[in-house]
Amino acid sequence: MLTVVLGLSGALVYGFADFLGGLASRRVRAVTVAAVAAAVGIVPLLVGLVVVGGAFGAESVLWGAIAGVSGGVGVLLLYRALAIGPMSVLSPLTAVFAAVVPVLVAVLRGTALSGLAVVALVVAVLAVVLVASVRDTSGARVTAVGLVTAAVAGCGFGGIVLAYDMTPSDAGVAPLVVSRVLQAVLLGTAAVVVTRRAAVTGQAAGRGPGGAADPATSADAPGSAAPPGIRGGGRWPARLVWTVVACGVLDAAANVFIQAGLHSSEDPATLPVVSVLNALYPIGTVVLAGIVLRERLTPVQWAGIVLAFGAAVGLALA
Repeated sequence: MLTVVLGLSGALVYGFADFLGGLASRRVRAVTVAAVAAAVGIVPLLVGLVVVGGAFGAESVLWGAIAGVSGGVGVLLLYRALAIGPMSVLSPLTAVFAAVVPVLVAVLRGTALSGLAVVALVVAVLAVVLVASVRDTSGARVTAVGLVTAAVAGCGFGGIVLAYDMTPSDAGVAPLVVSRVLQAVLLGTAAVVVTRRAAVTGQAAGRGPGGAADPATSADAPGSAAPPGIRGGGRWPARLVWTVVACGVLDAAANVFIQAGLHSSEDPATLPVVSVLNALYPIGTVVLAGIVLRERLTPVQWAGIVLAFGAAVGLALA
């Protein structure tokens, strides 16, 4: 039960962080938001390091670094995938790979799952697809490159869970600190490169190849208009700053929940359970979108949410 609670909590908090990051990305390039949020997330983790402690052993540093690289690459590839293909297809595909990859690894390790657990995991994956399904109006086409990019991005996110699972149980938040610092460096470097490239080529509007809006280089969502001053590197308004700060803090907190869930039990089935529950993060995003932006959930998304909680109950009973 504790594993399920921690896994769901991590997913919801991840979703909240993604919602705030999405709001901020309407004003500033998404890769810049991700980089700043990653840097901000270092602070609460350092506080946690002081309060609860952590061991920077060889394994902690190694697996923390792998998680950081995996997460950083996953974010960048996700932005790229959404720049060249329809979000309604590629976003759920990414989430599915993020859920399924750790499950496959656990099964290959010899983890035996009960019949109820298998059914619950399948239902949870279906819920991920339904909740993450959004109406796409960009007119972008599905391509082989987009599908592969989204799939690899999902593998990157799944790699975070696998890496945290391999960290020593007594490592505390040390692996999270290593991961977050490395991820901040990678995303920060990418943000600088993107900004300089846009300045040199004059593509301040963030248009990618073929005229498609590129989340990795665009200041906002496709079709929306961001203030030129902010897009060009002007001073951020206070509300934007606090939005990005909250995004970074919540994202760091979600990582804490996920790692705690992975080490909450000695049961080998803990890895697949946490990985699939972690992939339910779109629930947090769509719920906040409904509350804050008054966006209506589609019947398909409601069905996904119902299935998600049904799967959570099944996993708790398995």
